[in-house]
Amino acid sequence: MDGTDGGEIPDLAASLHIFSDGLALESTTCLPGEARGERLNGVRVTTENTGVDEEESLLKYSTTLTNRQRGNEVTVRPATLDILSIHQLAAQGEVLQVATHLSKDSSLLNHQDERGLTPLMWAAAFGEKAMVDFLLENGADPSTIAWERESALTLASSGGYAVIVKRLLEHGVDINAYDWNGGTPLLYAVRGNHVRCAEALLDKGADMNIEADSGYSPMALAVALGHKQVQKVLEDHILKLLKKKA
Repeated sequence: MDGTDGGEIPDLAASLHIFSDGLALESTTCLPGEARGERLNGVRVTTENTGVDEEESLLKYSTTLTNRQRGNEVTVRPATLDILSIHQLAAQGEVLQVATHLSKDSSLLNHQDERGLTPLMWAAAFGEKAMVDFLLENGADPSTIAWERESALTLASSGGYAVIVKRLLEHGVDINAYDWNGGTPLLYAVRGNHVRCAEALLDKGADMNIEADSGYSPMALAVALGHKQVQKVLEDHILKLLKKKA
């Protein structure tokens, strides 16, 4: 994705490293354009996929992506919707603008940027459920893997966006997909103490035994970080599995 000022592209992948401390900035939830219930040259735009889930908007995603790169920062040369890339528009939840881009060039739907991230990945990373729904409804591939093996599910899990996690799981994505350092969606949900994400992943069969390259399993990571809420979720899941075997 090109920055609005031609500057260096931020390393979104760095924000997912289980044991790295990148610069954390809170993303803001940007309202998408007005729903019109129409098709733009075959691209479906509905009231449902231009709505904002109030519950999800309360969750913030920590990332190394700057407001300038995302197109939110007011500079000497203000960013406008016309000059933002489809990846930036997806991150902001601008459904109608993305639909316009796709009506002109449908290949942009799964276009990967310099990091290998697709518009769907950007939308998932910033909790833009309406955009995620819109892209999936129009055929976006939820199983695409970026250059450092990030996935839409990993990004949504890392951000704590449980509704998006559930939506992606409905599309049959690899629930145990691992990134370059062995991090799985469940490990990232545990790292962020995202209880609802962990529950959603466990309910669909996420493997609790997979360890990151650092040697941490989900349970070991929860204990090490002192995340008691998500630790209890893991413990309850283990008890449930034991009862089934009894």
